[in-house]
Amino acid sequence: MVSTGSTFGCGPEDCSSYFLWAAASESTAEADEFLGVALPAYCVPAEPTFVTASERDVWTELRDTLDDDCVLVANLRLTGAEDRELDLLVLVPGAGVVVLEVKGGSVWLEDGGWRIRRGERVDRCSPVDQAREGKYAARDYVTGDPRWGSRGVVAWGHGVVFPHTDLGRDFSTPDLPAFAWHDRSAIGNLAARVRENALRMGGDRRRPSEDDIDTMVEILSGRRPGLLEQPAAEAAERAGEAATRLTQEQMVILQVTRLLRRVEVRGGAGSGKTVLALQKAKDLSRGAGEGARSERVALLCYSIGLAAYLKREVDAWKRQHKPDFVGTFEELGERWGIEMEPESDSDFWENRLPRLMAERAASLPPRARFDSIVVDEAQDFADSWWTSVLGGLRDEEESGVFLFSDENQRLFERFGRPPVQLVPLVLDHNLRNTKQICEAFGPLAPSRMRPLGGDGPSVRFILATSATAIDVADDAAVALLDDWEPGQVALLTTGSRHPVQTELVERHGKQAYWQSFWDGDDVFYGHVLGSKGLERACVVLCVNESGNRDRARERLYVGMSRATDVLVVVGDPQVIRSIGGDAIARSLGI
Repeated sequence: MVSTGSTFGCGPEDCSSYFLWAAASESTAEADEFLGVALPAYCVPAEPTFVTASERDVWTELRDTLDDDCVLVANLRLTGAEDRELDLLVLVPGAGVVVLEVKGGSVWLEDGGWRIRRGERVDRCSPVDQAREGKYAARDYVTGDPRWGSRGVVAWGHGVVFPHTDLGRDFSTPDLPAFAWHDRSAIGNLAARVRENALRMGGDRRRPSEDDIDTMVEILSGRRPGLLEQPAAEAAERAGEAATRLTQEQMVILQVTRLLRRVEVRGGAGSGKTVLALQKAKDLSRGAGEGARSERVALLCYSIGLAAYLKREVDAWKRQHKPDFVGTFEELGERWGIEMEPESDSDFWENRLPRLMAERAASLPPRARFDSIVVDEAQDFADSWWTSVLGGLRDEEESGVFLFSDENQRLFERFGRPPVQLVPLVLDHNLRNTKQICEAFGPLAPSRMRPLGGDGPSVRFILATSATAIDVADDAAVALLDDWEPGQVALLTTGSRHPVQTELVERHGKQAYWQSFWDGDDVFYGHVLGSKGLERACVVLCVNESGNRDRARERLYVGMSRATDVLVVVGDPQVIRSIGGDAIARSLGI
């Protein structure tokens, strides 16, 4: 069910009447109108890692100045008879495909060959050969894929970029014409030059259509036919199941928010907020609805784990449907060029970073701003964060702000609210968990929720002291492997982190650790603080704390709600009763 609140002067009757009218309305042109500033190119990957600053500078220039129907591929590796690595690949509908070799630093011609200075060392280099050979390798890879079919060869070209070297006007060599050399003086006009590079080098070949470009992106993204058929089928099945769980009332929310530009959707764990946040970001990005235009959208969250999930989901969408940015608040700062400090510098993360991002947001050019932001788990954002996030919008009055939140999942000592008027909508259905699990954590939820999930086994409680809880939880997780695959089981702690989690993070880093959540090769060891928005079929919740720390109730709520089918709670009955109260103790049979 969708209910409305009276916040910001909107009474329940007035809001309900308006929502019903809005959901039924066929006209969205006025509500969705925006400034219409040209959008940047679509990038694969969205945030590549570069070895040199010069490559990143060239990529950034092209990303921000190419037309929005272009595709910019970075660091493409092709393995065949000879391995090739392409610095940049630019796909321009109606013009052609251009492979660019980027050489930073000092580069010059000497004795008929190119030299490049790397520190104190001078090396030979062959930029034209690298660009040409990369072009043929990429072209053959694309045309040899069954998905390319009988389209034939379209216009392909290659070029060389020297971002820090002046070549002089009309510089050319016997093996590369002047229009394919791009030196320091050309960087400010690089997008136009690359288009000319494609047009003039493509000869009489057919110019690629947008459909050709989409097919190239699919092929070059590594999704080879046959290799991923089973995972793709499984992903489609999961997506279908999630779609069927969305009630008609929740679908109304997506229709309503086509007209409303400032909305907060509130709901308890398992109510489908993240599904709705993803769909909202897609609808805004693709311009869903009659009269709607595609928007430049940022899809944000706080935790690395949830960000990894959102990126994986978005990666499966068509490129025209993808938001411009998907990630954490910190990653948005990195996108804006802010250098991050060590994790131990708490003053930077809590104070200096928000200030730096606010300053950077205020100086963003129009084309780098967003038409709308969509924030999942918005309760985790501090007041100081909202200044920079909202500062990155095109229009402080008209740009879209769509929040999805659950106040009972506020696990951190920061209390923030965006300083804008939001229309509140409330979800009171639980769609994700079995009825048994939903009823077990129900007393901790922000409001009474209707369990719409299927039936499952009763929630189990295993007695342990706070000191022995991890060992007991380990045994419980191993026991689940008799009936479940390792990738379906997670062990989450509420107090200190599990030793396996600590070891994995130290060995591989946070990003790789969170990617392992979807590997499916082993039990996932995590902490409730990083698990919001994520779930597994089976969860062993290890309450290895005394219950005296702040937000203990919220940690228990998050942990119990991560399981979709099987929940095992391990801990001290007195501690759990002190955290959750008598109602939780009764729901666990203690």
